[in-house]
Amino acid sequence: MRRYTNNSPEAGARIVALALMADGIVDRNEILSVERQNMVDRLGLDNERFDAIYYEYCTDMLASAKRNASGLLELDERRTKALLKEISDAGLQRKILRMMLDIVNADYRLTANEATLISQTLRHWEIDLHALSESSVPRHRSGSNAQTGAPPA
Repeated sequence: MRRYTNNSPEAGARIVALALMADGIVDRNEILSVERQNMVDRLGLDNERFDAIYYEYCTDMLASAKRNASGLLELDERRTKALLKEISDAGLQRKILRMMLDIVNADYRLTANEATLISQTLRHWEIDLHALSESSVPRHRSGSNAQTGAPPA
């Protein structure tokens, strides 16, 4: 696998690509989630650069991943950790994890490979799933709840 600068848009985009490919198939709803939630823009990239990173990720997978019993390419835990290690900023980790969750939930089913990826990400980044909001899309708060962070009544 090629390396990207730590906390770079490219490193984040590759992890988003990892989530897109976690179940071996990029579902239309996953692509729509990326588009509707402006994930590429929020990563700090344009579509052309994101597509190039996605292509590079697929090329790297063909060169370094192993096929499982059903023929799907999988990264082992060591390689997955190496990709996750490129994101060390806690705020960026949470942002990317929310995107990953939105992607794996976009088709309304969670495969074993997607669950494994999310579990590895939570463990490696030391994030409590319950501490995250439901979506990667920023929400605006108003009134006194905005200052306290309390949910609306």
